[in-house]
Amino acid sequence: MDPQVPLYDLIGRYLFLAPWLGLFLLVAPLLVLAFGWRIYPTRLAVRLLFPLLILSILMVAAPPIAQMFDPGGKSRILWLLQFSANLLIYFLILIDLLVLATLVFDLLTITSPSGIRVYRNMIRSGSLGGQHSVKLFVENLGRRTHRLSVKDDLPESMQASPESQDAVLDPRKRLELEYMLTPTRRGVFHFENIYLRLQSKLGFWQRFVSRECPSEFLVYPDMQQLQEYAHLARTNRLNLIGVRKTRKAGQDNNFERLRDYNLDDNYKHIDWRATARRQKLTVKQFQQDQSQRIVFMLDCGRLMTNEYKGLSMLDYAMNSILMMSYVALNQGDSVGLLCFSDKVEKYVPVRGGPRQMNHMLHGLFDRFPKFTQSNFDEAFLYFSNHCRRRTLVILISNVIDEISSTQITGYLSTLMPRHLPVLCLMRDRSVFEIADNPALDETVLYRSGAAANLLLWRHEVLKKISDNGALVVDAFPDQLTAPLVNRYLEVKAKHLL
Repeated sequence: MDPQVPLYDLIGRYLFLAPWLGLFLLVAPLLVLAFGWRIYPTRLAVRLLFPLLILSILMVAAPPIAQMFDPGGKSRILWLLQFSANLLIYFLILIDLLVLATLVFDLLTITSPSGIRVYRNMIRSGSLGGQHSVKLFVENLGRRTHRLSVKDDLPESMQASPESQDAVLDPRKRLELEYMLTPTRRGVFHFENIYLRLQSKLGFWQRFVSRECPSEFLVYPDMQQLQEYAHLARTNRLNLIGVRKTRKAGQDNNFERLRDYNLDDNYKHIDWRATARRQKLTVKQFQQDQSQRIVFMLDCGRLMTNEYKGLSMLDYAMNSILMMSYVALNQGDSVGLLCFSDKVEKYVPVRGGPRQMNHMLHGLFDRFPKFTQSNFDEAFLYFSNHCRRRTLVILISNVIDEISSTQITGYLSTLMPRHLPVLCLMRDRSVFEIADNPALDETVLYRSGAAANLLLWRHEVLKKISDNGALVVDAFPDQLTAPLVNRYLEVKAKHLL
């Protein structure tokens, strides 16, 4: 200690170091709590500490600033400012001690998670875009009450409502929480953990805890369209979704179902017993005694990666395949599936019956478009080795260049002697919009001309394939279902297979 320096001056110097010392004493325990026990201050604690931090910085910065502007200490205003800082420092230290004591007391109220058990109850599969109930159960095996928030481990492309829930869990009690899960993407998803956030009594601290709770959730394409088709079929209103009523060649001879009489029905098909029982004219509906084999060859390569309204061309193709499979199975036909990109990814053998619909769903729900060149050679070779009998082959793809169009045209021609091929092409809306909206601007005009030239080339490719004997379905992705089903009904009615 320097004997020339007064004692009160030394005390003042060390007092101005107190805020920095207090800041260190606050930060060091926070780091230990965060890395050791995953305990963090809440926003309420930050709001409380932030003004004290600002005051501490001002108290420390005031004397140097005053000395910088008045090195000799002759200014009365700066001397008064420095004297006020000396007085406020004691009050600030007292407030810091009170806040520190409050935080320490509140920290001791956080409960231990050792007695908490959690588990999840959810269905194993759901539909794309649907809302599915998920229940979380939290058990307290200890003797203390827990104030906590519970949040599930959501995979990407999953939405929960609500995302987290607050609750009070009494000793020896079990809590049941429910939220609605909405998937926005197909595929297989894994739930790994359930996250808990324990809160202190005054709300200044929170402790994060995770508990392992693995679950698997399968998301399938939306099946709402199948229910809509079944309802419209029962009420003979399929024309509302674009499905035309095709006149069948030959006489129907297989009974299918009873339905209400329409004005254009043959009176010979009236079932008088059912009419008397129902007090309403009822007719018998028949179907042709003809069982067909249908195989969908779905391109999952780069040609199907374009998107429209948030869905890829592959998603629209899957919806159409499921709809047509549902119609064909109800008609007594057999369906199969071959998915390929640069290799054969999935094959569902051709079968009939109601169970085949589940096999088609399992074959499609986890297929996604890849940015790879489709290998038509391997796909058609695989099909030839596994399908010997005459089959209606529906190839769903796209053409954007000469290479892909030449390959598709060649392989469809080779199928003609044994099978009946149908080429289903997905239109790109952006190309059609550019071609239909020319402008005087040179850049836009050239772009519209290029789009029109591409559409003209595409039309020539379709005409060439049609002239070779293959059937063609050309539609926009969101309007593909009705033309595809109509083409199938036409093939079945005219006995083309």
